[in-house]
Amino acid sequence: MRTTRYLLAQLASCQNLLYKNPTFLLFLLLTLIIGCALPFGGPRTPEEQVAVVTTDKGPFVIEFYNDAAPVAVANFIKLINQKFYDGLTFHRRVDEFVVQGGCPNGDGTGGPGWNIADEYTNPNQRPHLRGTVAMARTQAPNSSGSQFYICFKPQPYLDGNYTTFGGVIQGMDVVDRLEIGDVMTKIRLEAKSKYVKATAE
Repeated sequence: MRTTRYLLAQLASCQNLLYKNPTFLLFLLLTLIIGCALPFGGPRTPEEQVAVVTTDKGPFVIEFYNDAAPVAVANFIKLINQKFYDGLTFHRRVDEFVVQGGCPNGDGTGGPGWNIADEYTNPNQRPHLRGTVAMARTQAPNSSGSQFYICFKPQPYLDGNYTTFGGVIQGMDVVDRLEIGDVMTKIRLEAKSKYVKATAE
């Protein structure tokens, strides 16, 4: 009974405060409006996220081309969330061509245990420019899994043969310095709004 009377007294006190202090009421309303307007739970779509790749040479940032390769982007994000890439190495580098990583065996023979469909026939596919990120595969169709490569310079003859799914927007100087055996310490998803998009080179 005492608890009930106490709660009723507190409620009456709040009502009196609202009636006597319109400024307080306005503050509550503004707080509610602003709170509803803010995004809930952070980035939700690939377009709102980037992959921040931390290596022993420094970090670089990848934006996603979800309209060009939704399957590859979803697969890459899934592997990031599973921390699949943490600790893997870059196992291939060809000067003036590409650097490649994402193989759990460290030699280009491994993958995550599944393959994904090729998307290089998607009309929204991007060309292979400097900084383009694409899925590596064998000569067999639909054989991509976890391995990806990054172009050091434009490679137009790869267009229409490999799925491009992203591009480096910060840290291309780090990519330029990557060598065989360099480690991807971790890859994490972050809000794209934190990073400024660089002009394609």
